[in-house]
Amino acid sequence: MSHDLHESLRDNVRILGDSLGRTIADDLGTGFVDKIETIRGFAKHGRQGDQQSRHELIEYLRRLPDRDLLPVTRAFNQFLNLANIAEQHYRARFRRVEDYKPGSQPVLSELLERARQSGHSPRKLVESLAGMRVELVLTAHPTEVIRRTLIQKYDAIDDCLTAIESSTDYPERGVRAQGRLEELISQAWHTDEIRHERPTPVDEAKWGFAVIENSLWQAVPDFHRDLDNLLLEAAGERLPLDAAPIRFASWMGGDRDGNPNVTARVTREVLLLGRWMAADLFLRDLEQLKAELSMWKANSALKAEVGEVTEPYRELLRRLVSRVEATRDWAKAELDGRSFEGGPIIENRDQLYAPLLTCYRSLCDVGLDTIANGALLDTLRRVAVFGVTLTKLDLRQEASRHAQVMEELTDCLGLGHYREWSEQQRQDFLLEELASRRPLIPRRWDCSTESREVIDTFRVVATEQPEALGTYIISMAAQPSDVLTVALLMKEVGGDVRLPIAPLFETLDDLNHAGEVIDRLLALPGYRALVGDGQEVMIGYSDSAKDAGQLAAAWAQYRAQETLVEVCRRHGVDLTLFHGRGGTVGRGGGPAHAAILSQPPGSVNGSLRVTEQGEMIRFKFGQPDIALRSMEIYACAVLEATLLPPPAPRTEWREEMDRLAAVAHGAYVGVVREDPDFVPYFRAVTPEGALGRLPLGSRPTKRRQDGGVETLRAIPWIFAWTQTRLMLPAWLGSGEAFARRLEDEGGLEVLQEMRDQWPFFGTYLDMLEMLLAKADVGIAAYYENRLVDEPALKALGEKLRSRFTRLYEVLLRVLDQQELLEKTPLIRQAIEVRNPYIDPLHGLQAELLQRNRDADGAISADLSRALMVTMAGIAAGLRNTG
Repeated sequence: MSHDLHESLRDNVRILGDSLGRTIADDLGTGFVDKIETIRGFAKHGRQGDQQSRHELIEYLRRLPDRDLLPVTRAFNQFLNLANIAEQHYRARFRRVEDYKPGSQPVLSELLERARQSGHSPRKLVESLAGMRVELVLTAHPTEVIRRTLIQKYDAIDDCLTAIESSTDYPERGVRAQGRLEELISQAWHTDEIRHERPTPVDEAKWGFAVIENSLWQAVPDFHRDLDNLLLEAAGERLPLDAAPIRFASWMGGDRDGNPNVTARVTREVLLLGRWMAADLFLRDLEQLKAELSMWKANSALKAEVGEVTEPYRELLRRLVSRVEATRDWAKAELDGRSFEGGPIIENRDQLYAPLLTCYRSLCDVGLDTIANGALLDTLRRVAVFGVTLTKLDLRQEASRHAQVMEELTDCLGLGHYREWSEQQRQDFLLEELASRRPLIPRRWDCSTESREVIDTFRVVATEQPEALGTYIISMAAQPSDVLTVALLMKEVGGDVRLPIAPLFETLDDLNHAGEVIDRLLALPGYRALVGDGQEVMIGYSDSAKDAGQLAAAWAQYRAQETLVEVCRRHGVDLTLFHGRGGTVGRGGGPAHAAILSQPPGSVNGSLRVTEQGEMIRFKFGQPDIALRSMEIYACAVLEATLLPPPAPRTEWREEMDRLAAVAHGAYVGVVREDPDFVPYFRAVTPEGALGRLPLGSRPTKRRQDGGVETLRAIPWIFAWTQTRLMLPAWLGSGEAFARRLEDEGGLEVLQEMRDQWPFFGTYLDMLEMLLAKADVGIAAYYENRLVDEPALKALGEKLRSRFTRLYEVLLRVLDQQELLEKTPLIRQAIEVRNPYIDPLHGLQAELLQRNRDADGAISADLSRALMVTMAGIAAGLRNTG
């Protein structure tokens, strides 16, 4: 590919930009558009190395009257969102979801051929795909800065681009599409882009369900149809009807860790919403099938079920429609607090699947395979993937909340103080109670409000069908007792439902001890009797990177996975690793294909769970074509990692990583934890203080409202540094590690060998390269000049930028490149195109932050909104922000 953006992408950026210009001119006049163009011109020339233009840009922005600040920020914010639409459209059209490295776009047909050539039989390929279990867990972390109402308009704009491109032979269609495009862009311009209230957890769940309705509902059967075609060609058979290589789970309404807004009542409401939405969507499928399956030929099984009727398929579907309608009405009545007096409802997946399977088998038996494998097969695939709940809802709670319940309970029963017991005493008590047949919790137990909420959550578990719920995740898990406590509470309060329990190892220390904890846990006969031969473990990327720095955290995550694989193999237990990745490099983000293939060999053995969060859900799954490609990428990567795993790293490479991680960790901690000026600098130079007012997600930005960086959640921690373009959490410490190694004879050769032959290390360098390309120390320096007065803080800022420059230089040496992103020109070009629109937002944000501080936080509503819009715009321009 040339260094220029693809022609269609450039054309669409121009079409959208011109339309936005006309909309703004109609609203505010051509004189205002001239101001925007003047600002953009300064920014563009400044990016081309004209320092005078950079100076003039800042001066021009500082002279803007207050009345212009909001519309100027909105104009640049809107353009960046439109640029994202154009890029999404391009990626969907040209099947480019992960523009990572030339030739790295995985294609399933090519992988199947490689696997066949490596000795895997066609039957093995079918079995591997049929048995694959990839769960993508949709989470509502507060990084999606765009309102749902605008997302809907942006999706419609994408449809207009498609219509314009396909109107060559029908120019009148192009004219109509252009008119609709102008209307939608005008609607978007005249819509407030900032929410005035935080979304509730239920709002977040509705947003997740909307992604399924608007995109995944179509993409899932398309994905399976493509798989079927490939397997028919490669192996002569389809995927089994009930196979679901990729499924979806959710944390929206179930993740209560540090979010007091997620209660047992909220969880129950979200589960009911899922039931209602699933019934509503399946009714649309069933009505279509009832209209289409008018044939009379049927096998004896179908005839036995419906009797001698002229249209047996329609009769069976009519009965099923009646039950699904009753299910929808029941869910609505429950949501409204009304009693339900209708007929029998669908309780589980099999009750929906079995009648459809009867129709399918009948059609095949009487020779109507073509009809069976049409719309009916699509619905069967949807049932296999979505069930009757759309997603499995995970539950997450912090270990200390469970320990609080046990403390209050043991105190109430006169057994002592649970929190004062040793780990061995806790395990002995919990295992004894797990084996006991008598209840432990008194019927009339007067516990605290916090403990009552934990108990009520398990009561919700008890009332649900097991298939509605996913995994119970314990954050800040550190000991086997943390898992045993949840198992005991589930036994005491959760009825017959037994969810998988996954400890989440997050901090550096917890990751280093993860294998030991699971080893001790699996060695307990009482626990093994409870969970059988499967164990899920969640690996935390966000808090470990905030705790230790990105390089040390990445290596700790890798080593933890290696140890867990070995421990579970030794115990004869199937391990499922759950990766808590975010959108940014600082939270484990990056292209899914490369990330999966960079995991330790054996850690991806046909099963994988991974979080998809915030704005990344929209970028990967917001449109059917993009969602289809994203699912193919996951299936491709997991199949390759299972059948053709990467080799284990050499001993000398592991020793290299130990040394690199130790140096990087020391450098990171020396700044973030030990430099007394760091926290004051962070709070002075970033919009961290104002970030809490941006109504992004339902969860507070801090675990506690007092304290320093350690109390700040990983997402706003990274979001704040991204806004200033220093991107500090994802690189601090790496420069010192690499620079020290390059001082040694042969150091460069070793690093380059690891880069070329070890996927883990190569992928880490690729992610670091992309991040450094998005960073800008000049912009970071401007924030400091405008917002920091103290000499000591300015000196720290200078040191940090010096460290960045040092890393920039050594990384180019290791990559053997003259500039960043030489091998990924599309990413580089996309960043360069956006910069002239992001730069003014940085200048405006720093100015607004200073005015806000000068006014002691009492700036006008318009200026406060303008500040929020700059955050949204910068996030949109840089995309993977949290």
